[in-house]
Amino acid sequence: MPVNAQDRPIKAVRDQVIDQLIMNYSHNELSAEAFERRLDEAMGSDDPQFLMSLVEDLPLTADDAYQRNKAQNLGYQYQPDVEEQDRIINVLSGNTRGGRFVPAKEIEMWSFLSGASIDFSEADFQHPVVRIKLYSLLASDEIFVPENVNVITKASCVVGSVENRAGNYGGEGQPTIIIEGVNVLSSLEIKLKRTMKEKFMEFAESMKKMWM
Repeated sequence: MPVNAQDRPIKAVRDQVIDQLIMNYSHNELSAEAFERRLDEAMGSDDPQFLMSLVEDLPLTADDAYQRNKAQNLGYQYQPDVEEQDRIINVLSGNTRGGRFVPAKEIEMWSFLSGASIDFSEADFQHPVVRIKLYSLLASDEIFVPENVNVITKASCVVGSVENRAGNYGGEGQPTIIIEGVNVLSSLEIKLKRTMKEKFMEFAESMKKMWM
C-alpha cells in the first residue's frame, strides 16, 4: 500500500506530481494552458493534498521510459575525467562565456578594469562542485545560473560588493558553485537565468514531440 501523501516529504510529492503533469501533457491528455496553470500551482504549493488533487483526474503516470528521458534531459551524469582547471583573464576588456560548455572543477577568474560574465544556464556540469576563485580590481562581473544549481559565496570584499540573487534552489544531487576570492573596488552579481519552470516546459515540449 502506498504511503499517504501527507506522510511523505513534500519535495517527493511535488516531483511526482510534476512528472505526472508532464507525462499527461506529452500524451495530449492536457492542454497547454491547463498544463502551465497546474505546473505553476504545483511549484507554488506545499500542501500535499492539494498537490495530489492536481493529478487525480489524469490517466497516466510516469513510466520507466519517462524517467530515462528525464535523467538525460534534466539530470546530471558526473564524470571524473573532465578538465580540472580553467583560467579567465580580463584586463581592460569585456569577456562573456556561455552557451553549451563543460565547466572545469576549478575556475580562476581575473578581472582588472574589466567587465566579465559566465553564463551557466546551458552548462553541462560534470563535477558536483565547481569552485570559482575570483580576483577583481575595479571590475564589474556577473555570473548567471539556472534555478537547479546551488550557489555559495565566500568571496571577501574591500570597498566592493557581492550580490547573490540565485541562492540555493538546487536539491540533493544538483551541482553546487562555490565562489571564493577577493573583490576590491568591484561588484559581482549572481543572477538566475533559467528557471526550473522554463526547464520543465522545455522538457515537456521535447517529450510531446516524441509522441507526435
